[in-house]
Amino acid sequence: MIGFSRFGQIAAQILLAGGRAVTVIDTSADRIRQASSFGFRIYFGDGTRKDVLRASGIDHAKIVVVCTQKREVTDKIVELVQADYPEAKLFVRSYDRVHSIALRNLNVDYELRETLESGLLFGRRTLEALGISEAAAYEIGEDIRRRDEQRLVLQVTEGLQAGRDMLYSQPVKPEPLVKPKRTMDFSQDPLAGTGDAVADA
Repeated sequence: MIGFSRFGQIAAQILLAGGRAVTVIDTSADRIRQASSFGFRIYFGDGTRKDVLRASGIDHAKIVVVCTQKREVTDKIVELVQADYPEAKLFVRSYDRVHSIALRNLNVDYELRETLESGLLFGRRTLEALGISEAAAYEIGEDIRRRDEQRLVLQVTEGLQAGRDMLYSQPVKPEPLVKPKRTMDFSQDPLAGTGDAVADA
């Protein structure tokens, strides 16, 4: 696992609970100390460097999990691993939708936007608080997840604007403009041109 920020720490808990060995590479001394409390094999270093990857045992890794926070760092690691360790699977945290599309175009084995799952869960819980049943909120969340995946598949081949019809939207109806009842003589107004004058509506 390259990068042990909050996202990586949560993912690592799942791996540990599943009985899997995790080796962590990070450039933050604080995060390395956090990792040591979990009992991971830890390497303090730059995951974009081949010598660091080799020292950490990448030759024996089944999956390289990239949980770095900056897109350019993530992309550099993906490029390095694909070039020198093509047998290792790449599971990658993406920065946003555009980054997810780029990673899919690079044929990584799995990518996930850092905010997708938390946003889906947050929306579901909000619906429940507004009176929708847990089962109905779950189905709505799953529908959004399916639509999101279908859009990503289209966007990889057809571009970012593809699949916009899959989004739920509620077009805003513009309210009719109402003319002021009286006009102001801005030449006599000390606030003229400041945007602070308000006409009676």
